Amino acid sequence: MPPTRSREPDAEGAALETDLAGVPEKSPRRRPERAPKPRTGPEPTVYPIDLEDRIDPDAAKVMRRLVKGGYEAYLVGGGVRDLLVDITPKDFDVATSARPDDVRRLFRNSRIIGRRFRLVHVLFGGGKVIETATFRRAPQQADNDSEDLLIRTDNVFGDAHEDALRRDFTINALFYDLEHHVVLDWVGGMPDIGRRTVHTIGDPSVRFREDPVRILRAIKFSARLDFGISPEVYDAMVECRAALARAAKPRLFDELLKLLRCGSAHRALWLMWEIGLLDVLLPELSTYLADQPEEEDTLWRLLDAVDTVTRERGPLDDVVLVTILLAEPLKEACNGARDRVDAAYRFLEAIVDRLNVPRRIAEPVRRVVAILPRIESGRGGRFERSSLYPVIREVADLYAAAHGEEVEPRTEEERREGEAAAAPAKKRRRRRRRPDAG
Repeated sequence: MPPTRSREPDAEGAALETDLAGVPEKSPRRRPERAPKPRTGPEPTVYPIDLEDRIDPDAAKVMRRLVKGGYEAYLVGGGVRDLLVDITPKDFDVATSARPDDVRRLFRNSRIIGRRFRLVHVLFGGGKVIETATFRRAPQQADNDSEDLLIRTDNVFGDAHEDALRRDFTINALFYDLEHHVVLDWVGGMPDIGRRTVHTIGDPSVRFREDPVRILRAIKFSARLDFGISPEVYDAMVECRAALARAAKPRLFDELLKLLRCGSAHRALWLMWEIGLLDVLLPELSTYLADQPEEEDTLWRLLDAVDTVTRERGPLDDVVLVTILLAEPLKEACNGARDRVDAAYRFLEAIVDRLNVPRRIAEPVRRVVAILPRIESGRGGRFERSSLYPVIREVADLYAAAHGEEVEPRTEEERREGEAAAAPAKKRRRRRRRPDAG
């Protein structure tokens, strides 16, 4: 087990180092260092692993400052998981025993955010943010004041082991102790990392009814990490799939976008269809797939093309991703319509309402699908001067790649134009002319 973390102030009583953002601290009234409090609760299984060289240096500075101030502080969640499976993490999140106001006092380069649960963002140059959260515990039934299991409040502070146990999957509940170079495991996450398996903490049915969006997260981790799903979790996903209709619509759409961006969209959508999630979230797409001949695989080849581009140059624009996902059933709905834009509008209306799709995405998708046949047949004409043309071109390129056709490489400037075209346009305010004097 790791030794008790304690550190005595140096003989000179020196002030803490300068602020992490590079701004010198005002040192006359610094709090003295405090010995860290010992961990409470059950002891974790400890795995000696040195990950220090792969941890973001600013995240390491945050953890060391918190420990020096007398608090527990660990790297947590997806950052630890990704390091253990040899993936570069997108984010390095820190969990600590310090309360938000305590963290704010330690870091002048920080701000407290959040209403439902207060977090601290420690800010560094270049827009980097190290998210620092106080340990929480899972809410008790009395905290939610509800007969069902759906979590409606999650803002109760707790200890490190309680913070681990409240998380969704074992592979996401590992804590890394930077000071002692060990992984702390309260939930059996390390064996699941070794087995390359997605498994919930506790009863899967209970965890999915507490938060149905966890079903989509299980698919995301399975697809992105190329992990299997344990039989108990798979059965619970099928059993609880209808509960997704009760989840917050913006969260559902956000998780759907994450599945499309993860570089394994083909595997993710296949799992959604196999488990029956498309029947709940996108019945229009599920019906289209069910009606297609077995040899018809255009959607899957399109998703393969998306995954190839994502792995080569990062996630595509959200408008492009949603267009590719819905293009085939949308084209079918628009075939023979005198007004293709109106037909696309009517097809998408239920989807927009069900998933709360933002207008900045829904409107371009309608127009792109309506215009796409003209572009593909070489009759672009005036549409080639449209602000949406770069997005249409991206979609057309993905179709070409899906059908094995040669795609002309796009320049960086063209890609930037496409991203700018997909971004919501800002209304320009017209300035009134002042009447001439005299």
